[in-house]
Amino acid sequence: MESKYQRVINGLKQAILAGKYQINEKLPTETALMEQYQVSRYTVRRAVGELENDHFIYRIQGGGMFVQDWQKDWGEQRANNLIGVISTHIADYIFPQIIYGLDQVVSDQDYSLLISNTHNDHQKERQSLLSMLDTNVAGLIIEPTQSALPNPNMDLYEELKKKQIPVIFINATYPNLDFPAVTTDDQRAEKELVEYLFSKGHQQLVGLFQIDDIQGVHRMQGFVQAYQEHPQIAYKSNVVMYQSGDSFERITTNLLPFLAREDAPTAIVCYNDQLAIQLIDFLKQKQYRVPDDISVVGFDDYQMDQYISPRLTTMSHEKEGMGQAAGRLMLDLLHHKSIESIKFKPQLIERDSVRNSMI
Repeated sequence: MESKYQRVINGLKQAILAGKYQINEKLPTETALMEQYQVSRYTVRRAVGELENDHFIYRIQGGGMFVQDWQKDWGEQRANNLIGVISTHIADYIFPQIIYGLDQVVSDQDYSLLISNTHNDHQKERQSLLSMLDTNVAGLIIEPTQSALPNPNMDLYEELKKKQIPVIFINATYPNLDFPAVTTDDQRAEKELVEYLFSKGHQQLVGLFQIDDIQGVHRMQGFVQAYQEHPQIAYKSNVVMYQSGDSFERITTNLLPFLAREDAPTAIVCYNDQLAIQLIDFLKQKQYRVPDDISVVGFDDYQMDQYISPRLTTMSHEKEGMGQAAGRLMLDLLHHKSIESIKFKPQLIERDSVRNSMI
């Protein structure tokens, strides 16, 4: 359980790191802090003393407490060669390969990685950003959290700008922030994937898209765009939207009515391979044969795609190459070089989960 004095320390430190109190700005009095945190004067003084030792606060006799220039003047300067990495899901799927590519590049220049995981949750993203600010990393490579939704952490991103800490987004961006990014051309790639299905005779498709991440929005837009360019079959398109917090059961519950229709889809387009692999197993349990009864495609070329049955048709994702690109851009930023965002163009990888449609 967090002690009272630690609660005061954490509260003041987070307020300083978030920019609520600026460098050299006067802090509330001891009495005000006692009221705010409902603690004794001794507790406040103990907490302030520790923050003073850590160079977050300085005191002027008879004048009060002020915010110290914790970043510029003290201890862990940015030459500490730590690059922070904040991802949504670090332990599985595609991100380990991104980290591998990133580490290959930055370790050659004697930088190390400090990794944090948000689980695609804005509050956890806030904690990660505050921790990175506290650690005083040299730069940050960030995979945005729920990037299609309004972000409550804009104050911290503005603080990163103000402190001129180099930031690169990876996999996605926040629309209202202009940090450079390394992404994939999701919309164009999804459109190409749907057109591939059209070429195989599939017209009645259902797309499953995660719409709280901007990648999912872009892929859904590519799905819709492909149909818009074939207006004679546009009415045959179907979309199931879901959010990252939704269970697989909820997704399939919304999918099943489409499969039960007389004009049931002949192919399912999944937001990513992770979903596609789960879906193939689900369809087998429901006595569907893939691809004989229904075709399934994914996105990202996950390493397991080649080992499931049937092997999954998908769009490529650079992964290791994306990590390497982000690493090179970060090193350029740290050396004060001008850089531009990079957008990879995925390629179709045709395997066994699609067959020609008789329709």
